[in-house]
Amino acid sequence: MRYTKAALLLFGLGLVLGFVVVVGEFSHLEWVASALMALALVLLPVTLFADGHGMAVLGWIAARLARGKRPKSRRRSRPAGARRKPPARNATRRRRT
Repeated sequence: MRYTKAALLLFGLGLVLGFVVVVGEFSHLEWVASALMALALVLLPVTLFADGHGMAVLGWIAARLARGKRPKSRRRSRPAGARRKPPARNATRRRRT
């Protein structure tokens, strides 16, 4: 979960910076703190997907789409002499009395 940790750390950094801006009344840094928190919140779902092996899934989908459709193979008909084997037992069931 390395990417998720990084996104949460980025959000925490923005939160701390926002707290410092509010307490210290540094109005020129307000947009930096809010942009940092917003960026981290936007990146959080992306990082959760990446940590959950989402890239392997995307690679599999891309490989399947790049391969294209396979041509359908024609079904071979059986030669006239080759027939199915008869069933081993009679199809009718015998009752026990």
